Amino acid sequence: MEQTIAETPETRQAIRNTILSAIIGTTVEWYDYYLYATAAATLFNRLFFPSFDHLIGTILAFGSFSIGFFVRPFGSVLFGHLGDRIGRKKVLVITLLLMGGSTTLMGFLPTYAQAGIAAPVLLTLLRALQGLGSGAEYAGAVLMVVENAPVKRRGLYGAMPYMGVALGLLLSLATFNLSSHFSKEAFDIWGWRIPFLLSTVVIVIGVILRMKLKESPIFEELKRRNAVIKNPVREVFRTSKRQLFCAWGARLGDNSLAYIYESFVIVYVTQQLHIPRETIVTALMFSTALQFITVPLFGWVSDKVGRKPVYIGGAILSGLAIIPFFHLLQTRELIWIYSGLFLVSSIAKTMMTSAQSPWLAEMFPSRVRYTGFSLAREVTSPISGGIAPIIALSLLAVGGGDPKLVSVYVIVLSVLTALSVFLGPETRGRDLRDIDTKNDEQAGAHSAYSSTLSR
Repeated sequence: MEQTIAETPETRQAIRNTILSAIIGTTVEWYDYYLYATAAATLFNRLFFPSFDHLIGTILAFGSFSIGFFVRPFGSVLFGHLGDRIGRKKVLVITLLLMGGSTTLMGFLPTYAQAGIAAPVLLTLLRALQGLGSGAEYAGAVLMVVENAPVKRRGLYGAMPYMGVALGLLLSLATFNLSSHFSKEAFDIWGWRIPFLLSTVVIVIGVILRMKLKESPIFEELKRRNAVIKNPVREVFRTSKRQLFCAWGARLGDNSLAYIYESFVIVYVTQQLHIPRETIVTALMFSTALQFITVPLFGWVSDKVGRKPVYIGGAILSGLAIIPFFHLLQTRELIWIYSGLFLVSSIAKTMMTSAQSPWLAEMFPSRVRYTGFSLAREVTSPISGGIAPIIALSLLAVGGGDPKLVSVYVIVLSVLTALSVFLGPETRGRDLRDIDTKNDEQAGAHSAYSSTLSR
């Protein structure tokens, strides 16, 4: 039976604050990640891996980038467990500090010329700490929003934290682009550090906002019913195997596609098509800015037609658009480069990610929702986001610079995503509280919760 949060001025203000906090936290997470990805594609190969030729150095730089994804599953287990045990709010403060602190420290690192092998080792270590915190950051941000949202607006509100992903990418590209206007010598010595150090500003704002938030009413009710469980990881695998496998298949596709469209594409355009880096970075900023419109739009659409149709539609569009996308890039004409990025990034990818947030949040029982969401989203990160740019670069190298093999790779991922979502459950309108309480001996405490809910 559906339930919605009663809308009063207080609850509306609370949901606005929660959404803002979620967006800022997600901005920090993806500012960190995209900043590193941009630096790996254009800079770290010569500052931290200079003993190798250009392409190999770039692959090694992306290798250090992938480390963050390999530790994300560990972060999802650790912080997902804590989120289901001690609450969503406390964990979100911890993950924000861990991610942002690691990025800030990167700005102080010595380069290979200054410290030798210690430089790439320290860089990789900080990248791993970034990944550990990121393993449950987005899940917690979405849950705080969805568990406070009216049922008919969960798709719209639940998609909004992803606007922080767009904002993080936009800020990382903007700061990196501005700092690169220094002379090459100044940029290599200290200019590249500025974007990493600026992470501190957003961290402070995010922590202040999150400390002021109230805990999720769903989690508070779990505590009142004494229904918080000791081993949420084991419970997820006991009760939600199908959900996990479907989510993993879906994530293999959409996560990989995001990094192909927004990271690998920089390397392809600059190294193969010899288009100035500023051109592709500006185009990426434009397509990212448009996501502030398309993210809430497709979240709203998922409230009307369901999560699965929107998710599957984005996957199919990605598969159909990838070959035309590369053809548009190869024209070297600005209007077609912008159009191609708008198609694959602002629309196709965004359809998937906008529907994904409420889909995963509504998929798992409240007692294990943080753990389930985190595991569903992050277990495949090493294969999808982590090595997707490396796979794409390797396929490009095998193809002698021709992106046909990369296109095949994207099509396979798109089919996998569409099929996985098709086999998964439709979750729109699902009761976020009662999904796991049919056999709960404490279910009689429903009356205590009813005061904050209305049908």
